[in-house]
Amino acid sequence: MGLASCGLDCEICQFKIDKKCSGCHAQKGKIFWGECDLYECADKKNLLHCGKCGEFPCEMLKEWASSEGTERIDNLKKLEETTI
Repeated sequence: MGLASCGLDCEICQFKIDKKCSGCHAQKGKIFWGECDLYECADKKNLLHCGKCGEFPCEMLKEWASSEGTERIDNLKKLEETTI
């Protein structure tokens, strides 16, 4: 699973093919729709993803993830559980 900073699974994202998006990490947060605030926040803190942040899950992440249920946050929790 290749996760974006926010926990989105890039491998199953429709935009990977539709918009030829290579993901926020490859594009340093400047993706097809603009600049990603979540990527920028994690990058400023020298974190690979939001799941490593002491404020996880912060209000900004919850807001971004709210339209999709809990998938992004759940992905980051699972990732942290397997890397501890």
